[in-house]
Amino acid sequence: MNVLVTGSHGLIGTALVASLVEDGHRVVRLVRAPAAGPRAPAASSAAPPASSPPTSVEVLWDPVQGTLDTGALERAAPVDCVVHLAGAGIGDRRWTPARKAQILSSRTASTALLATAIAGLDPRPGVVVSGSAIGYYGDRGDEILTERARRGAGFLADVCEAWEQAMAPATDAGIRTVLLRTGIVLAAGGGVLAKQLPVLRLGVGGPLGSGRQYQSWISLMDEVGAIRYALDTQAISGPLNATAPEPATNATLTAALGRHLHRPTRIPVPAAVLRLALGAEMASELVLASQRVVPEVLQDHGYVFAHPSLDAAITAVLGR
Repeated sequence: MNVLVTGSHGLIGTALVASLVEDGHRVVRLVRAPAAGPRAPAASSAAPPASSPPTSVEVLWDPVQGTLDTGALERAAPVDCVVHLAGAGIGDRRWTPARKAQILSSRTASTALLATAIAGLDPRPGVVVSGSAIGYYGDRGDEILTERARRGAGFLADVCEAWEQAMAPATDAGIRTVLLRTGIVLAAGGGVLAKQLPVLRLGVGGPLGSGRQYQSWISLMDEVGAIRYALDTQAISGPLNATAPEPATNATLTAALGRHLHRPTRIPVPAAVLRLALGAEMASELVLASQRVVPEVLQDHGYVFAHPSLDAAITAVLGR
């Protein structure tokens, strides 16, 4: 396959590209930096022979300016499928009004630009998997949330709804569209654990707030697996929860990490401290919100999780 990928240098994108190239697929990366020409990702096991086509090529775009090198994209065609993962980090810094505007625009502008571009290709891709997040559901307590659940309230729910709607030009053009609502991705090299593990290794970690809030998670391997399964499964379209079958409370997740690290997790971080450190809105929505999300669509279509349980995922992530 010829796979177009945005956000290819992020945590998920890097793992996805490595997986695709390892299986012999060709990747077209949309990048903001000047295109460096054909190159194989560092994760590939060996360089191809000189006579072989490149495993990865780059096409320049700038979502902020609304530009995309359509000529280069057409030369890289035909594109069989698209995976859209680009967007500013939600938890990288405090949610000032300017940062919130950037979080929203980085998703809606890039998605609308991409959707319009791929809708104009001839031939068009057969499928696009477009990133979203379980923030769509808002703070829902113990309610079990499948893809059929209504959207919630709050800034992240607003962002996710606008983000998903921005893919409409591709859907309207007849491209099968999958809206990937991703939970907390467990990976040692980035994401939430990159910030949490150093604290836990010092033995000074503990539950956040009450610890009773559900935090739906997925291993990085299963995140990549879910994306590729969605690309290959014609019957999957619309919202897709990229979460493991067993959502855990924050207290359960923290305790499981502590057990694997052989460190205590008895020092809770009060909600008031989190709100002071992060800002009330960011703490409430990103850390203290409860989202008990289950992957009904993936399970109904037969996806087999590599890490269905929290212990299995943490063991894989920590290499124990």
